[in-house]
Amino acid sequence: MLIYKIFRADEWATLQADGETVGAPIDVDDGYIHFSTAQTVAATAAKYFSDVEGLVLLAVEADGLDSLKWEPAREGVLFPHLYRRMRMDDVVWSKPLPIVGGVHQFPDLT
Repeated sequence: MLIYKIFRADEWATLQADGETVGAPIDVDDGYIHFSTAQTVAATAAKYFSDVEGLVLLAVEADGLDSLKWEPAREGVLFPHLYRRMRMDDVVWSKPLPIVGGVHQFPDLT
């Protein structure tokens, strides 16, 4: 099962350059890297990144990912949280999230 991480361009550049990251500022503050599922990622983008240009969507394979925990978050829905640094080799693919008509445009996640 793929899970998804939204990064700003500079956060994505850091992961690419360093090969690993502690995540975005919210991840550092919370002590884990926040991910979303295919069902929740659009709502995450709307809630936390509504007017942010230049975002990148990263897909990570959850099956067999060490230090991943599923924990309740918004409205009790389970979200995947990674309790270690995210590594470049965790990334299955990356795609831009352009804004069209005020809404981020997601690739097909099915």
